[in-house]
Amino acid sequence: MPDYSRLTPLVWGLLWAALVAAALSIRPLMPVDETRYVTVAWEMWLDGDYLVPHLNGATYSHKPPLLFWLINAGWGIFGVNEWWPRLVTPLFGLASLSLSALTCRRLWPDSQAYLIVPILLLGTFSWGIYTTLTMFDLMIALWTLVGINGLIDVWQRKFLRGWLLFAIAIGLGVLSKGPVILVYLLPTALLAPYWAVVATRPNWLAWYFGLIVSILIGAGIALAWAIPAGFSGGEEYRNAIFWGQSAGRMVQSFAHREPFWWYLTILPGLLLPWLLWPSLLKKLWQNFRQRSQSDADPGLRLSLVWAVTTILILSAISGKRPHYLLPMFPALAIGGSVLVAGLAKSDFLRGHWDMLPPTLFLFILGVAAGFAPEIGAKTNATIWTAEINHLWAVPLLALAVFLILKPPQGGYQRLLAIASISAVFVISLQGVLQPILKTGYDLRPTANYLAKAQQQGYTIAHFGKYHGQFQFLGRLEKPVIITGDGEVIKWLANTPQAKIVSVHTKLDSNGPKPDFVQKYRRKYLTVWDRATVLAHPKAPHRN
Repeated sequence: MPDYSRLTPLVWGLLWAALVAAALSIRPLMPVDETRYVTVAWEMWLDGDYLVPHLNGATYSHKPPLLFWLINAGWGIFGVNEWWPRLVTPLFGLASLSLSALTCRRLWPDSQAYLIVPILLLGTFSWGIYTTLTMFDLMIALWTLVGINGLIDVWQRKFLRGWLLFAIAIGLGVLSKGPVILVYLLPTALLAPYWAVVATRPNWLAWYFGLIVSILIGAGIALAWAIPAGFSGGEEYRNAIFWGQSAGRMVQSFAHREPFWWYLTILPGLLLPWLLWPSLLKKLWQNFRQRSQSDADPGLRLSLVWAVTTILILSAISGKRPHYLLPMFPALAIGGSVLVAGLAKSDFLRGHWDMLPPTLFLFILGVAAGFAPEIGAKTNATIWTAEINHLWAVPLLALAVFLILKPPQGGYQRLLAIASISAVFVISLQGVLQPILKTGYDLRPTANYLAKAQQQGYTIAHFGKYHGQFQFLGRLEKPVIITGDGEVIKWLANTPQAKIVSVHTKLDSNGPKPDFVQKYRRKYLTVWDRATVLAHPKAPHRN
């Protein structure tokens, strides 16, 4: 077996730092999710209400408050800034890397597999991308790992610590994203008789009694916030946080509805580039054929239950997004690390052949990025390729050529090379898209214009649905009024100073002129003055 002892926290820590630094320097806060979540934190900071989150002055029931609390805590230390909100969830991702390694070490104390886990996780395209986004799933990933370690504690007869950790994981998981934390933890706890085998098999009556008590304590942690928040936020908010969000997503999702089999179709893509490593696939196939030898391995069984039940339950829930799977990625990384650590030198394919698929994939991506304008012209897709910065194809092609000319020979070098392929791809992808992100997704110009108008006494309105995307970016201190068809003229009649934001697919060069225009995605953000809209009532209407 190759020596993986050089895979220290410094190695994957630097890899994590490179991904995060690139994201902070290359791309803006992305609308509408990232800008919305930071706006909720901003309004919490403005009004000092840390119990009930608000978005644009209204109670915000879609997410619990833990992320917003942490952002506000950082602002309390560093002052209000943009970089701290963008570091909170990446720090949860960094902690998840470390805890994943610890989990693996506890399950296989005599193996070097734990050294490989962070590299496999961070070297996965999807984990590398989402580890830089201000979202909730990496928070849930960390609490899932805390809960899994609690179950391992109980299995190893550390009963009090184990069930307390499990309770804390449930409570903080609910405060992070809601009861969905149970999807990632409860099946593994319930199916413990399958994985908690060998000499330390627990007393199952005591196990399930402890599980019930732990769930109740975890619920108590969450209710310590939810009950006072429900009374403070009013009946509608109370109904939403106790029932509407969780039940709605499970029974008939009001957003992101996909068929049952959807996760199975996207999972291979989410696990790139590791599924392009022939030696890993070969070892996976060998273990599958000799599954009787690994069936009694409690660590592999635990990882299997954790991953499979997550996919099955999430598949049964109507609302689906790729990042909902992130909390079970540590299970896949732990299982994959055991496979890689079990590779003998004779199990690795010859260097060129073993590295050819991931290297060829990287080369194809580099060529596609480098010749994107020409490809767009040939396929009538210039609207998507004209603004691409094809110079960022250079790192992709350079690494691909280097790996072709000098393929890594040892197992350690190959593992690190494939992880580097992933990191270079994620960083270069943001670089390739930087012009599009800057002109079509960075809303700071519009937000700053609205902030100046609001400071001058103007009331700001948004024509149609508004997601709070300007509040934090412009540091707006007053809500944005939401108006639309049949309402805007009546509202303007009672508002002497007003500006209205609207979105258009195209602008009429012969029509009235907005005060401000910014490209937004493939559309245009416009800001209209009150007088212009009164003279041309159709001006803010979408077209």
